[in-house]
Amino acid sequence: MSKNSTGNAFDIKIFARLMSFAKKYRVQFWVATLSTIMLAIFAASSPLILLKAIDDFTANKDLTRLLYFTMAMLAVLIIQVILQFTFIYYASWVGQNIIKDLRAKIFNNILNFKMAYFDNTSVGKLVTRVVSDIETIANFFTQGVFMIVSDVLKMLVVVVVMLVINWKLALIALAVLPILIYATKLFQIAIKKTFQDVRNEVANLNSFVQERVTGMKIVQLFNREKIEYENFKAINDKHKKAHVKTVWYYSIFFPIAEILSSIAIGFIVWYGGLQVIGNDAITVGAIIGFIQYAQMLFRPLRQIADKFNQLQMGIVSGERVFKVIDTESSIDKSGTEKAENLKGDIVFNDVRFSYVEGEEVLKGISLTVEKGQTIAIVGSTGAGKSTIINLISRFYEIDSGEIRVDGLPVEKYDLNSLRNQVAVVLQDVFLFSDTILNNITLKNSAISLAEVQEAAKQIGIHDFIESLPNGYHYNVKERGAMLSSGQRQLIAFLRAYVSNPSILILDEATSSVDTESEQMIQYATDRITKNRTSIIIAHRLATIKKADKIIVMDKGTIVEQGDHNQLLAEDGYYRNLYEKQFGVEMM
Repeated sequence: MSKNSTGNAFDIKIFARLMSFAKKYRVQFWVATLSTIMLAIFAASSPLILLKAIDDFTANKDLTRLLYFTMAMLAVLIIQVILQFTFIYYASWVGQNIIKDLRAKIFNNILNFKMAYFDNTSVGKLVTRVVSDIETIANFFTQGVFMIVSDVLKMLVVVVVMLVINWKLALIALAVLPILIYATKLFQIAIKKTFQDVRNEVANLNSFVQERVTGMKIVQLFNREKIEYENFKAINDKHKKAHVKTVWYYSIFFPIAEILSSIAIGFIVWYGGLQVIGNDAITVGAIIGFIQYAQMLFRPLRQIADKFNQLQMGIVSGERVFKVIDTESSIDKSGTEKAENLKGDIVFNDVRFSYVEGEEVLKGISLTVEKGQTIAIVGSTGAGKSTIINLISRFYEIDSGEIRVDGLPVEKYDLNSLRNQVAVVLQDVFLFSDTILNNITLKNSAISLAEVQEAAKQIGIHDFIESLPNGYHYNVKERGAMLSSGQRQLIAFLRAYVSNPSILILDEATSSVDTESEQMIQYATDRITKNRTSIIIAHRLATIKKADKIIVMDKGTIVEQGDHNQLLAEDGYYRNLYEKQFGVEMM
């Protein structure tokens, strides 16, 4: 829950913040509001016309006047239909436009979050915030705010009309109102907690399903279907219990509200009947009219409790959405220097970094990469190799030290322009459910199909792409499921190549691929690293023999650096690693 949550039945701060999004659509908002006001007035006039019609016809037996009353009721009905249409349309229009803006705002924030945020946040919960919670906020406007305003206005008009017609009958009808209002208040307080539980369980359910579907291969490989099914049943059961709790409160409140409204109508009939028999001022038409007014009074009150629940669910969802929106987890973008046509000189000066405070991953790294050089970084898992490339692209902020590109600290560069100059090919290639062409260009209209084809020919993968059905327009499906890992790597190489970066980073780009794919990747590597500053991270040392410099890391520090022959001659960490690797391969 947001830190701003008060725990009360109604959080005015969240309400006001949600309503502030309506300012942009104030014309449509006021059209819906005025329609609501007029609807309340005309809705209250129908029983009044009926009351007058009955009393007039009872007294005069004039069919012509009865026809006039009937036509008046028909006209009021037509006006109500028009106002109802206007109200529903514009209330929904405002609600949908507001959630469009909210969804765009939260997604824009997510796009700019640091990688550290995603390291600690479930994807399923973020999906819930962007999709499910936002939809609930739509109901906050369409089924909550506007409907409550409509019902409240209708009740106020009804009360005023009842008091004007006969204040005694009005007081009798209103006698049970304090009890019903008190019951509604208790219901609202109780139901808010259950709605918070429901939203929590929805997020947990989404997170669980998303992770298991994404990792289905692992689930099936390790024969965990039954275990995960039982885990799902447990989470699903919690979700059900949270909903059942809301049903419990509904099942208590609505019968109480129905009984109280029936008692009020019974009092009206009893008292009014006595007055009619006693030839008092109350007429039969007044009794019938008051019965309708009582129904118009209590029905909206019962509905208000339900609509208030929609309001509360919207506020609970608003708390969650604003928590994401208010999260301060964006990389500092105060840099203004445009990183255009970089030479590619990179300097790390005593750089320290930790993903978790107090647990350093890089412990005072200092290294220099000159323009056009190809350097390789090797070391055991967890040595800090991949962390270095994350810092060059500023996916994370360093704890201390300095990183310079072409003599300027990376913080001085405009972040977008810096990242445009750095291309990264990762071991775990991510492809979108789209065509190969769109996965290569990422829908950049400045890169044409002809340019992509020419680049593919230059790095030797054009024939491979053309061999696929529809060639460059072949849909690789979600995460590139229709391609092998080696083929995905080749697509990633081409994606990096067409962006024409000044700095190229290959992170374990040749691991876990077959021999044929590795040969194609090695050829592509030689092509795209030519005359370009390149950093290669690899476990397979055979792929980095040609590197201008090899940096050997261990436990967050640089333990050796030099070219392949120099490091083999030193009889140190690199030589030991090389002999172990090739000793295994030669057996």
